Amino acid sequence: MTNYLEKNVTEINKLLREGTIKPLDLVNEAFEKIEKEDLGAFITLNKENAIKKAKELENKEIDNILFGIPIAIKDNIVTKDLRTTAASHMLDDFVPIYDATVVKKIKEKNMIIIGKTNMDEFAMGSTGETSYYGETKNPWDNTKVPGGSSSGSAASVSKRLTMLSLGTDTGGSIRQPSSFCGTVGLKPTYGRVSRYGIISFASSLDQVGPITKNVYENALLLNVIAGSDDMDYTTSDKEVDDYTSLIGKDIKNLKIALPNYYMSDVINEEVKENVLKITKLLEENGAIIEKIDIPYLEYAIPLYQTIALGEASSNLARYDGIRYGYLSKNYSDIDSLYKNSRSEAFGNEVKRRIMIGSYVLSGKNAHIYYEKALKVRNAMKKSFEKVFEKYDFIIGPTNTSYAYDLGTKKDDALKSFYDDLLTIPVNMAGLPAMSIPIGFSKSNLPIGMHIIAPWFEEKNIYRLGSFIEDKLNLDLNPGGEK
Repeated sequence: MTNYLEKNVTEINKLLREGTIKPLDLVNEAFEKIEKEDLGAFITLNKENAIKKAKELENKEIDNILFGIPIAIKDNIVTKDLRTTAASHMLDDFVPIYDATVVKKIKEKNMIIIGKTNMDEFAMGSTGETSYYGETKNPWDNTKVPGGSSSGSAASVSKRLTMLSLGTDTGGSIRQPSSFCGTVGLKPTYGRVSRYGIISFASSLDQVGPITKNVYENALLLNVIAGSDDMDYTTSDKEVDDYTSLIGKDIKNLKIALPNYYMSDVINEEVKENVLKITKLLEENGAIIEKIDIPYLEYAIPLYQTIALGEASSNLARYDGIRYGYLSKNYSDIDSLYKNSRSEAFGNEVKRRIMIGSYVLSGKNAHIYYEKALKVRNAMKKSFEKVFEKYDFIIGPTNTSYAYDLGTKKDDALKSFYDDLLTIPVNMAGLPAMSIPIGFSKSNLPIGMHIIAPWFEEKNIYRLGSFIEDKLNLDLNPGGEK
C-alpha cells in the first residue's frame, strides 16, 4: 500500500503536477486504508463517485494547491446525492438534493469527497459514542474516546485515512477531538463560514471549520470555505484574508494572556505541564505572557446547557415523522405518530437534551432561564473584549485531560458537558480558536493547546500556531516513535 496521504499538501501538489501520481492514486489509497481500519470513522463512503471524479480530474489543469486532494465531510453537513444522517436513526435514509455552501466551495476547487464521517448524534456529545452507527475509536489507542462531536473527522485525519476534513463546533466539537487525536482543528469566528446546509444543533453557536494534519493545511482549507453567503444572513461581509499570510512570522512582542481559569485544579497535571513548557518556549522567543482572570468563564457549562439545549429543542422540533426522516409504523393517531417516531428514532442523549431545552423554553422559564443566560453570555463577550484591548491572544489547554477510556462518560448526563469546559466560552463569544498538538502524556496520548484570538483574527492564530508547531516538530502519526 502506498503512503501518499502521509505527505503534506505541498508535496502532493508537486507530485500531481509532475505527473508522478494521479488523483486516483490518492483516492484508491484512502479507500484501501479505510477498509483496513476499524476505527468507525465513517458512516457513508463515496467510493463510486470519488473514483469517477478522480478519473475526470486526470484531464483537467491543476489550478490550485488543493486540486485532487481527498477530503472527508462530517455527516451533519449536507451533500447532494450522498446520504447525510447526522449519525441518527431519524435521518437514516436522508439523501439531500443540494450541497451545503462549504461543500460547493470544496467541489469548485476540485477536491474529492471520500465520505461522510461518524459523529455524536446530531452533534450532541463529546466522546464520539452517541452515534446510532456505533462509536468512533481513538487512532492512538482504540480503547480510548476520540472526542466529539467531530470524532470521525478528527480520527480520519489523524490516522491518515484522508488528508483533510470538515467538522462543526457548537461547544468545542472541532477543537476537543483534535486535542484527543493529535490534529489541528479550528473553530472560525462566528459568521466567517456559511452554515447553509448544516443540520442545526444550536444555531447561534454552530460553526463549520477545518481539521488537518498541520497548521498550513488548516489555513489553506479555511481560505476555501470562508466568506459571506447570500443563503446565510449570519455570515459576515468582512473581506476574507489569506490565512497563510502570517505563517512563518516571528512572535516577538506578542502579548499573550494565560487565564487562571484555564490552569485550575480541574486540569490534569500532565496537561498543565505541557502548556507551561509552551509558555516558557514562547517567552524565550520574545512573547510576553501574563496570567489573568476573566469574569464569567465559570458560568460556561450552565450557559451552554441553557442556550444550546434550548435552541436544540427548537431546531429538532421539525423531525416529526411526516415531512422527512423516520416514520414509526406503530401509531393510531397524530399524537402517537409524533411520539413514537421521535422516541424510536432519537438516541438517549438527544432525548435528554431536547427535554431539558423544552423545559428551558416553556412559558415563564424562557424569561427565568433563557433570557438571563443571554445577558450573562453578553457579559462574557464583553469580558473577552476587554482582554483583547490589551492582549493579542489567550492560550491554555484545549481540554481538562487527554483521551480517556471508552464508556467512561457515556451514560452520565452531566460529566460529558465538562469535556467542553474550556472550549464553550469561545462559542458563547463567537471568537475564533484553534487546538494544536503540543506533546504527549506518559501513556503516549496527544495533548492539545487552545489558541484564542480576537474576532476575525484567524491569520494571527495560524501565525502563533505555526511557530509552536515548527519549534516542537512532533511526530503525529499514531503508533510512531516519540
